[in-house]
Amino acid sequence: MAGLNKLVSYTNTLLDVDSFSDYAPNGLQVEGKNRIQRIVTGVTASLDLIEAAIKHHADAVLVHHGYFWKNEAPEITGMKYQRIKALMDYDISLLAYHLPLDAHPELGNNAQLANRLGMTIEGKMNAQGIGNVGSLSEASSVQSLSDKIEQELDRKPLVISGGDHPIKKIALCTGGAQSYIDDAIASGADAFITGEISESTVHIARESGIHYFAAGHHATERYGVQALGDHLKEVFDLEHYFVDCNNPV
Repeated sequence: MAGLNKLVSYTNTLLDVDSFSDYAPNGLQVEGKNRIQRIVTGVTASLDLIEAAIKHHADAVLVHHGYFWKNEAPEITGMKYQRIKALMDYDISLLAYHLPLDAHPELGNNAQLANRLGMTIEGKMNAQGIGNVGSLSEASSVQSLSDKIEQELDRKPLVISGGDHPIKKIALCTGGAQSYIDDAIASGADAFITGEISESTVHIARESGIHYFAAGHHATERYGVQALGDHLKEVFDLEHYFVDCNNPV
């Protein structure tokens, strides 16, 4: 069991949240009970996840996508009201870590996905430090890497071929990082793996000669929050349950 403030302080320090200029607040977003014994983790703090946390009798919910994003309406009405009301009715805290969870070198989304794909991380993809560049132990064909992604993520990626070259060097950034394709190209990578894709990305990949894999925003970001939950379980002797609320995007 852990005190809420101690748990939040430890996690904030572990993920170095003060180093990031983010789109939403990182750390404690909704305050619940002071003593934490059971946590539920998930990708997004949807109502489905909160209801699962209630069924698990969770004291806290830990997610990658929380609330209070920049440029969203500040009023607590409608969907936002229903979510926050459910948390407060059951005295459940909400902790959310966005970019800090992407970037952590061991527990982060990028590090966890790279490990699942057999990729050795060798550096950062850009000055922001969110994406990574690394390599496979052996060169892979486009089809073989697509099959590996589908096997590990249980989701068939959308693949845009950038030519007929094999894949050895990979740029990787989970989630909605399609705009980082220019950084991936500048890194000299043979392929770029991310979650989503835009119309313009198809043309950029083809014309720039880089293989592009859109493996799903949700699917690529399931693993960091699980790793973080398992880490906190060991440090604070907590119960941890990961709940995967399926999302096709």
